[in-house]
Amino acid sequence: MSQEFSYNGRPWTHHYDPGVPGEVNPTPVPLWTLLDQAAQSFPRRASLHFYGANISYGELNQKVNTFASVLADLGVRKGDRVALYLLNSPQFVIAYFGALKAGAVVVPVSPVYSSSELAFQLRDSESSFVVCQDVLYKNVERADVSLKAVIVTGAHEYLPALKGVLTKKHPIPEGDGVYSFQKLLRKGGTTPPDVEIDPEVDLAALPYTGGTAAQPKGVCLTHANLAACTAQLRAFFPTLVEGEEAVAASLPLYHIYGQVATLLVGIRIGATLVLFTSLDLGHILSTIERERVTVFYGVPALYDVLKDHSKTMWVDWKRIKLIVSGADALPESIASAWEARTGRAIMEGFGMTETSGVSHVTPPGKIRRGSFGVPIPNVDAAVGHMETSELLPVGEVGELLLAGPNITSGYWRRDEENRRSFVEVDGRRWLRTGDLVRMDEDGYFYYSARTKDLIKYKGFSIFLREIEEAILQHPMVKAAGVIGVRDPKIREYPKAFVVLRPEARGRITENEIRDYLKEKLAPYKVPRVVEFRSELPKTDVGKVSRRELREESEAL
Repeated sequence: MSQEFSYNGRPWTHHYDPGVPGEVNPTPVPLWTLLDQAAQSFPRRASLHFYGANISYGELNQKVNTFASVLADLGVRKGDRVALYLLNSPQFVIAYFGALKAGAVVVPVSPVYSSSELAFQLRDSESSFVVCQDVLYKNVERADVSLKAVIVTGAHEYLPALKGVLTKKHPIPEGDGVYSFQKLLRKGGTTPPDVEIDPEVDLAALPYTGGTAAQPKGVCLTHANLAACTAQLRAFFPTLVEGEEAVAASLPLYHIYGQVATLLVGIRIGATLVLFTSLDLGHILSTIERERVTVFYGVPALYDVLKDHSKTMWVDWKRIKLIVSGADALPESIASAWEARTGRAIMEGFGMTETSGVSHVTPPGKIRRGSFGVPIPNVDAAVGHMETSELLPVGEVGELLLAGPNITSGYWRRDEENRRSFVEVDGRRWLRTGDLVRMDEDGYFYYSARTKDLIKYKGFSIFLREIEEAILQHPMVKAAGVIGVRDPKIREYPKAFVVLRPEARGRITENEIRDYLKEKLAPYKVPRVVEFRSELPKTDVGKVSRRELREESEAL
């Protein structure tokens, strides 16, 4: 098979479902038009369901318009950064679209961030306005960052009456630039400011990378980037019916995965977003069934828990149209156990903050175990040499290169990083993802590792994920992370961190793990050191943070 056919021929389009186009024609529009159109088409349909309370599309759009007016009155101007330090809630959706209509750039911040992590993101993005949860306000104070306004809100404000009364409230210290979200909405106008947006130039959002391998970076996403990805995903899932779907919004909306797949695609198709503030799995499962949820997005860590959860079968999973995993590679052990328990396979996807959240998804009903799927419409993907970026033949492992309308133009004020992260091949600008993959002859892609998670041992290449996958097959292992440890004689050797299941703790030894791996791995891949832990550091979407493990190891 020639390289020309492999990449430019887009072999993956042959596996699209009937009705899925190889190309869509996403119109560059201000991102808030997704909400305007849904409110016009489905004004009385529930846009948000929040612990028993509903907000219609018409009502949501009115609140968004008012919040945009409020922000303008507080001094927000086109291009200003507005940070959202919020849990999943109606306030997140209102503030997100309200900031966009005010011409601002949304800066989503993880609600689990400490005051120092928050301070870094606020300073780096130069955010001057913050909308925050009342329980998180102390962190904003401790961050000690100069801000023009802080708008504080509580979860109880949109709960049904009785639940709102019973929910703990935190006093809002109004004054001196601190405002109550609800009081501002009550006083605000009904017309958003008239802001002229060039969708292909003006930023809509400035999300930050997860920082699992290095310091987080702001990713510049325009209105056109996010609108395009929303159109691409909508085209890839033709079975979704506008005005009839219900989407479980348990993924954190600050994260690009939840932000695009859940929020933006959900709003685009007029779906009801069933919001969950916390991961109370019993409540989530019962609500999914009661509210007849039709779309469920998760991460491997969530499916790992759900596959064994006593209440998982409260849900008729065969009724749900889409069950998707993203944000991290899905171990085959989890995928197999889930399918055995529920009778449904998990569709795997791949994306990055830099791709507006998504670049690949498994075609429905055409899952290949171990593959994260095929490029969605309008995304070009290729495998390049790790050093030269020269395109490699089918089957060879190299760096994933991506191009398309959903790809970022670059990182926020990181000129050197931009020079390293983009390359021109055959006259086209590609994003160097830093992910090592291979492509089969049908255009399905398979993940190997991050380039930073490939180590060299006496000239041999070792993919850390391969070792982790082997460890996770041990029946007494609950979690695993592997890093490379520098050694001047052999460059690097693998070190494993293992969390055992409760019944195995104190009974399984390091040598037993190593002996188990000797039957599955080449000798040079077997970790020289196995360290048992009660838990492993993870990101807020459940990925094992190798960066933190490396930092801990280097500090010893």
